[in-house]
Amino acid sequence: MNKYSDIFGKQITITVDRPLGSAHPDYPEHYYPVNYGFVEEIVGGDGDEQDVYLLGVETPVASYQAVVIAVIHRLNDVEDKWVAAPPDMPFSIEDIRRSTYFQERFYQSEIFLKS
Repeated sequence: MNKYSDIFGKQITITVDRPLGSAHPDYPEHYYPVNYGFVEEIVGGDGDEQDVYLLGVETPVASYQAVVIAVIHRLNDVEDKWVAAPPDMPFSIEDIRRSTYFQERFYQSEIFLKS
């Protein structure tokens, strides 16, 4: 059991502020290959709302209900990133690392997956 066990499988509503295919607001050459957003009223390590990568949804969305399947724990940053997906859609650590590489390549991290 790891320290994230209490959130694995938790159903959340993600507000997607950076839909799949959209450009990063500060770096317009940087496009999001997955939907990316946050969970309202849950505060992350940076003091803002908890960030979430949404995997398994291949179209841009504004909001989505999914379950937390993993946590990317950044070793050289103050916040963790949650990874969510539609229920019963499995992803391996390698799948998650590949899907989030566009942003996570700038950080040292470890991925915790529901065991």
